[in-house]
Amino acid sequence: MMDISIFTDKQSVPDENDLKNTLGNMYQVWLEIVYFTMKKSPGLTGEWNYPGPKYGWSFRIKDKKRAIIYLLPRDEFFKAAFVFGQKATEDVLNGSFSDEIKNELRSARVYAEGRGIRIEVKNVEISDQIKKLTEIKLKY
Repeated sequence: MMDISIFTDKQSVPDENDLKNTLGNMYQVWLEIVYFTMKKSPGLTGEWNYPGPKYGWSFRIKDKKRAIIYLLPRDEFFKAAFVFGQKATEDVLNGSFSDEIKNELRSARVYAEGRGIRIEVKNVEISDQIKKLTEIKLKY
């Protein structure tokens, strides 16, 4: 099964009502992560992005040069995606993150821009880990 956004219509940019209806209880966690990230660094912008039908719509928060975090809406949950360079990867692997996150990062394919990971956000407990990962991404 392909892992694509719940929003696949290129002509229809998702709005707040779409998110609320799709994410359910996880909508508040989505907002919390967006607000946390935007407050951490002035100059960040959030935007919906449609890279193609293979992926559907995603929301990315970025600075002028790079994406900080991608939020990928699914049915009743979402994924948070990051790409970490070498220094950030070392920080995560040496940090107080779950074994699941560390193992995913260790096994991620290495590209020129770094290692990419996607973390399912299905409960509020994971949001603290997402926030810490965001801080590491902003640091490097």
